[in-house]
Amino acid sequence: MNVYDSARMAEVLAPLGFVATDVVDDADMILLNTCHIREKAAEKLFSDLGRLRVLKTRKADSGDNLILGVAGCVAQAEGAEIMRRAPFVDLVLGPQTYHRLPEMVARLARGEGPVLDTEFPTEPKFDFLPETEAPQGVSAFLSVQEGCDKFCTFCVVPYTRGAEFSRPAASIIAEAKRLVAGGTRELTLLGQNVNAYHGDGTDGMNWNLARLLRALAAVPGIERLRYTTSHPRDMDDDLIEAHGDLPELMPFLHLPVQSGSDSILEAMNRGHTADDYRRIIDRLRSVRPDIAFSSDFIVGFPGETDADFAATLDLIRDVGLAQAYTFKYSPRSGTPAATMAKHVADDVASDRLQTLQALMTESQDSFNRSCVGKVLPVLFERSGRYAGQLVGRSPYAQGVHATASARCQGTVMPVRITGVSSNSLSGEVETMEVGA
Repeated sequence: MNVYDSARMAEVLAPLGFVATDVVDDADMILLNTCHIREKAAEKLFSDLGRLRVLKTRKADSGDNLILGVAGCVAQAEGAEIMRRAPFVDLVLGPQTYHRLPEMVARLARGEGPVLDTEFPTEPKFDFLPETEAPQGVSAFLSVQEGCDKFCTFCVVPYTRGAEFSRPAASIIAEAKRLVAGGTRELTLLGQNVNAYHGDGTDGMNWNLARLLRALAAVPGIERLRYTTSHPRDMDDDLIEAHGDLPELMPFLHLPVQSGSDSILEAMNRGHTADDYRRIIDRLRSVRPDIAFSSDFIVGFPGETDADFAATLDLIRDVGLAQAYTFKYSPRSGTPAATMAKHVADDVASDRLQTLQALMTESQDSFNRSCVGKVLPVLFERSGRYAGQLVGRSPYAQGVHATASARCQGTVMPVRITGVSSNSLSGEVETMEVGA
């Protein structure tokens, strides 16, 4: 989501003459787009701002101006604190207001002083974003939903991104067509709670995510569809059936569960049990036998016992995950979990995290090794490190390296997998025919 938002920020600034640069010293504006999910995000932000203050001062001494801004969820959550601790910052804006960037820059130019905009505006920001996108590459992100109404007790998203909002289908389809015209062949639909999508359809009806996926699969040029991040409570029958019906929908789903313990899931306010999660996995595999899964896990949540943690390990073994993102619980100010009793000792949580990560490494390695000898359709995205090498993605989002002609870039090719490394697969192109 932050990658997508950063690209759209660049687009709204383009009419003012701004273009992206990789050379920090050349910049007339630097925007730090932030996420509040990870631990110590604010501390890292202030560390970066301290370094950039030196650059801003140096430019001012030479008669140049550097606009320094902070965007995203840390800005939303701690905007006033940023302005207090870093008064040299010119712009602080939340994730729902970046469509107002041109107006903010104009206010700076008029000498109105620093701008703080962390409101939740009544107008959907997507209505004010440019209808022309710079080419995003073979694989691109497309935001379809924002916000969350679930209020998991550990999570800041409802407070920083707001309530659930779904874009109208017509707007999404139009953006998808523009991306395809720019060379995109794979779309990843984005949302904090993407499978809660319920937007206005082109037929006047309310569409769920399955209906939107079906419409996008019919757009000429779209060969692959993915979506992230989803919630088990919103895996409805239509969406499960879409995984069996749509060849464009990749057989890889990120479905966070967070814990395998029912008591911890209840304390997290997840609204599902571990067996609910198992049943969803079984139903998806019944319609798409080759589907693979990744998930999120938090260890050391307040009150987590050894038995609770053992239940999480059991769930991983039962499901057979291909990948997972694993975290040690850290409190977020303003969330209910931050005030819960029975916080787990840091050394205990660290030991549990290491144990879980070791199990996941074993599970991921097993899945990757199971791909050796198979022919997988690989979408080649870019040149590799070596001459004559291309790098692409398998249906399971694994990086794949293979020797292939440059004309294969941007196409899906059948690749026989011959090797596995720690982070990618290697293989050989089977034919020069473009597959689906």
